[in-house]
Amino acid sequence: MTVAEICAGALCLLILGWIVIGRLRAKRFLEANSIEPEALHELLSSKQIKLYDVRQPLDFLAHPEIIPGAMRIAPKEIAEKTASFSRNQNSVIYCTGADDDTSKMVLGKARALKFTQIRLLRGGLAAWKAKGYPVEPYTTAFQLDTAT
Repeated sequence: MTVAEICAGALCLLILGWIVIGRLRAKRFLEANSIEPEALHELLSSKQIKLYDVRQPLDFLAHPEIIPGAMRIAPKEIAEKTASFSRNQNSVIYCTGADDDTSKMVLGKARALKFTQIRLLRGGLAAWKAKGYPVEPYTTAFQLDTAT
């Protein structure tokens, strides 16, 4: 085995390690900033939390329903719609399903806007409904603008 082959192998291991560490950090961050549907259900019944539906417009069009008590905020409107909100309010955001990509993006925006007590609903609306928790029809008009 040549020095170049050893260096190439070491570089591959280093890159693989970097990827694994990044994924572990992302998983830990998600776990630390998530809430299970059961815990959210309890908090909502005691009125100790604010809930925000941050699904993309196309997701909302496909499933025009919302968790009772939630406020709809389009992802691209986070900064303007939350300008007057308390930055220390216990809050939960949710999107459609298990991947939570939209929620993760919105969480990043919320953190940049100095929100300190905000979490993601693990599994989103799909997990909430799978537990048999209530949803209600969403009848308010909204823009079908998919820009984030």
